Amino acid sequence: MRQEIYQRLQHREELLRFVRLHPVWYRTLARDPSSFADLEKQANYFYGKTVPQRIGKFGDQLSMVNMLIQMARAMRD
Repeated sequence: MRQEIYQRLQHREELLRFVRLHPVWYRTLARDPSSFADLEKQANYFYGKTVPQRIGKFGDQLSMVNMLIQMARAMRD
């Protein structure tokens, strides 16, 4: 792996952890350093940081709050 790629990974611990969990990226980055953007996309998907995943989590949280409110109303009545 090129030194510049490794330094970029060291500055972003989450990406470094992702590469350690998926060692195929060592080979991919060594052969094609321009695939670093693909690595970032895959890591974001893996950690659930894409916009659709965040919206889904927010929707789930809203559903949970709505359910708790309905349960509190049912207990009060």
